[in-house]
Formats: sequence, structure tokens, C-alpha cells
Amino acid sequence: MKLSIKDLNKKLKNEAYSSLYLLYGKEKYILEYTQKMIVQAALDEETADFNLSAFDMEEQSIDTAIEDAETLPFMGERRVVIIQNPYFLTGAKTKSKVEHDLKHLESYLKDPVEQAIVIFVAPYEKLDERKKIVKTLKKQAEVIVADKMNVRLQKEWIEHAAKEANVTISNEAAERLIQLQGENLALLISEVKKMALYVGEGEQIDPRTVDELISRSLESNVFTMVEHVANRRIDSALRICYDLLKQNEEPIKLMALLSRQFRIILQVKQLRAQGYTEKNIASTLSLHPYAVKIAAKQSVSFQEDELKALLMKAADADFEMKTGQRDKTLTLELFLTSLARQPQSN
Repeated sequence: MKLSIKDLNKKLKNEAYSSLYLLYGKEKYILEYTQKMIVQAALDEETADFNLSAFDMEEQSIDTAIEDAETLPFMGERRVVIIQNPYFLTGAKTKSKVEHDLKHLESYLKDPVEQAIVIFVAPYEKLDERKKIVKTLKKQAEVIVADKMNVRLQKEWIEHAAKEANVTISNEAAERLIQLQGENLALLISEVKKMALYVGEGEQIDPRTVDELISRSLESNVFTMVEHVANRRIDSALRICYDLLKQNEEPIKLMALLSRQFRIILQVKQLRAQGYTEKNIASTLSLHPYAVKIAAKQSVSFQEDELKALLMKAADADFEMKTGQRDKTLTLELFLTSLARQPQSN
């Protein structure tokens, strides 16, 4: 049965444990958080060392894990067995030479030991639904899917992390954090904890706190450079460019990222003119919704023809860099400087 983390948490608080849990998906933080939540709810702190074990299926056989699950708990009510990297649930090939008796596993799944909790942690985007073992496991286990998150869910987790740290975070600060750090949920949560220590219990994390404490990703710096270009603050754009060059960022890479962002702005502008919503645009272009939101805001400062001409100029600059016709840093500087002469949209 598929559960939300919220529903799982309610069941755990009521000590309504399942003998089998399947956690799968690419969002590593959710997998780790859910696993930890189950372990902490199911085991006493005093006996956890005796009754908790983990087995990596790329290195150990499933038989070994099942034998451990069938062993009586020591000085406690139950055992928890974690089965990591169960690649046999997918269609992917592996270099592992470990042999797994899946019939033995299937037999256990149909009649699991009552005093054992077995947690399958599968860090894969998809499982092979055609396999009998997958069908059986999904039927018998409580399932948590750790999908990559949209902005709304990321903000919910950020707010949850702030609450756990006894602080609050404003909506604007949460959005700013996502803009600066990107989609890595584990990193976002880590930064929330860092800011919580800075502001102190009972206080609020605001956008100013985010700007003061959070280091900017390369992509975020490029967003800001384009923002300066959009508002014809070329000196500010050049300052960021020089800072990135001092950090040994390659001029060709910076040019590619600038071109990409201007291309996204053009695509967003065109799709909005066709009546697409930001959500639909994000889906169509396979972009993070927040990246679309930024591009939509920046697109107001450019005409469509202006963006097309700008992309042609960027392509010429890229060609000059790669063929050695002109110094790469100078070419990047000249490209940014030339944008000051572009007419701003009304």
C-alpha cells in the first residue's frame, strides 16, 4: 500500500508497524529521512545496536538478510533489517556477482516474521513492474515513493526543517534559498539548519538571512548576471563575471550558461505568448518551476527579436572562443559590454 510520509508518521506514532516497507525513488534525503523515522519509532535506543542490521545487495546475498530477519530480537520487541540497493527489483544491469535466491525472498514476503521489520531501500527512479518479486513486494509492503520534488513540496520540507529547528522561515526566504541552492533537498535542509543556528530559537529566517549566509551556486550567479543585463546594469554583471573567473570558472562555460539562460528566456516568452501557464512551460521545457518563474520575470525586459539577435551574438562569441580567434576572457567581456547598447523593452 502506497503511503505519504505524513500518513506513515501517524501510523508509527500509533505503533502500527508493518513487517515490510519499500522505500524507492531518486530523492536521497527522503529515503534516508523515512528510513530513520521507521528505525527510531520501532527500536528502543538502548537495544538498537543489537537489533538493527543493514545488508547491501550488491555485496551480500538476500539469504543472509532473511536469516537475520528470522532471528529473534535480543533484549527487545523487534528487529529491523535494512536491505540496501536491491537492484534485482529493477531491470538494470549490475557488475555485482552476488547470487540472490528470489524464490526464498518471495516466500518470506508472503509470510514475514512478526517481530521483524524489513525495510527495502531502493534508490532507483523506477522498479521493474513486470517482475513477480516487485509485484509481490508492492502488494505486501507499505510503500513510500521518494520522487524528485516540485517547488511546493520543497518549500514544505524547508518549512518542516525550520520547525524542527524551532524557527520559522518566510515564503520569500524559502524561494530565495531554492533559487540560490537549486533542487538538492539534502543541501536545502542542511542550509536551513545552519541558518536556524544563526538566527536563534524562536526567530525567523528572512531573505536577508539567506543572502548573508548562503553561498551562491554557479547557476544562481548566472541568473543574477542575466538579471543585471536585463536591467542594463552591465557593471554589476561584469563584477560577478570577474568574481567567477577568479574562482577559475572557464569563460567558455560561462558563455554557455549565459546562452542557455537567454535561450530559456526566449522560449518562455514565446510559450507565454501562446497562453501557456508557468506550470505547463516547466513541463514542456523540462525545467524546474522556479527557473521558469525567474525566466518569465526576466523576459519582460526583452523583445523577442532582441533575444534572437542576442543568441546569435552569443553563438559568434562561443565560436571565437573555441577556435582561438580571440582571447576567451576578452570575448566574454566584450559580449557583456555590448549588451549595454541593446535597446531595453518597454
